[in-house]
Amino acid sequence: MNAKELSRDLMKGERIALSKAITLVESTLENHQELAQEILKECISVTGNSLRIAITGVPGVGKSTFIEALGLHLTAKGIKVAVLAVDPSSELSGGSILGDKTRMQGLSSNKLAFIRPTPSSGSLGGVAKKTRETILLCEAAGYEIILIETVGVGQSETAVHSMVDFFLLLMLAGAGDELQGIKRGIMEMVDGIVINKADGDNIINAKKAQSQYQSALHLFPPTDSAWTPKVLYCSSLEKTNIDIVWNMIDNFQNHMQKRGLIVQKRKNQNQNWLHEMIKETLKQRFYKDHQEQIHKLEKEVLNTKITPSQALKKLLP
Repeated sequence: MNAKELSRDLMKGERIALSKAITLVESTLENHQELAQEILKECISVTGNSLRIAITGVPGVGKSTFIEALGLHLTAKGIKVAVLAVDPSSELSGGSILGDKTRMQGLSSNKLAFIRPTPSSGSLGGVAKKTRETILLCEAAGYEIILIETVGVGQSETAVHSMVDFFLLLMLAGAGDELQGIKRGIMEMVDGIVINKADGDNIINAKKAQSQYQSALHLFPPTDSAWTPKVLYCSSLEKTNIDIVWNMIDNFQNHMQKRGLIVQKRKNQNQNWLHEMIKETLKQRFYKDHQEQIHKLEKEVLNTKITPSQALKKLLP
């Protein structure tokens, strides 16, 4: 496989070339990684032109249905949309269902849309280890909007915030005390909240929850960007208010561009990416270089000869 040829086809917008490039990026084989880095080097000059949106929320909130509704709304406007759907990997088998294409049948058959399910493979933060590289490849292929569906809200979910421009939190109404669903770390970073499944009798609950969330957001200090997060409600199933949600995101982009904040945000993202790569590489090298010693200490810990703390001191004196 020739890196220059694959890069050229990818930058023409060929979906097969994009899929192949992402597969190389996700591969753990050394020769695949070398080829992937060559492709990224060829493409880097035409990246960075998309709007990157993270969509998160508790399991069952309707992330996939919402993404399909938003994706169809955007493609109807002639906008190319890439969806990076991260599926949780099993801690036992390491496998993933990767069923997002079956849940987004309408969008997956759309010529202006590209859906790539990816296993989280033990990565924290609701995103896959190679999500950043995949974003760059999608941008090089000409996709204007990148939607990143995370595995669900958790304490480490905020990692996705360091790689996107807009952080959207999906919530439910009528599922108990709405304010109990708020995690301070996530609430401080949201750029917008959308209460999903606002249809039928649930519209009243959605409006009530909207008021509660909006009041709660006022308790947090203002952001550096001077953007005030909005709280909206919609029905992904009935595709109502999807246009209003998109208008909010579009207004955010205009707000950031006028103040030159998108460029600074991208710089911060790249800096964060560098440090994440350093941490990951150091961890891998450490385990590889000290494999035998770690194995011996594991046996001592398992046989209760020493404590994990004592083992650590032997490993890192």
